[in-house]
Amino acid sequence: MSHHAATVPGSTWVARWAGVLLCLAVAAIHVVDQGGITATRDPHYIGVAYHVLEIAAVVAAVLLIVGLVRLGWLLAAMVAVGPLLGYVLSRGPGLPDYSDDVGNWTEPLGLVSLAVEGALLLLSIPLFMRSLRRRT
Repeated sequence: MSHHAATVPGSTWVARWAGVLLCLAVAAIHVVDQGGITATRDPHYIGVAYHVLEIAAVVAAVLLIVGLVRLGWLLAAMVAVGPLLGYVLSRGPGLPDYSDDVGNWTEPLGLVSLAVEGALLLLSIPLFMRSLRRRT
């Protein structure tokens, strides 16, 4: 893939900046939920997943800023889908060694997180698909 195939003209700056802000909001929500940047949730794999998500969200935001939109939108979609799936699994059947949130569907920060991740998913999927249709 050439550099030109992965970038788009300035006309999509509004969408890109919306994606940047939504990615950073996902990261911020999860930092707050885990108790700070240096804190780690228990069990350990949940804490690691939070840190990976936060780093991926920042990387996606940077990719969108610098114009590598194909990869940026793909990573942004994954940043949205990962915690959405985690929310459903942690509130529904629960996760191994983690049942604290089972049935806790209306926790306020969780609902804010769902809204932000849903908006990011609705923005990123069509723009990623559009980036695939662009000719080199």
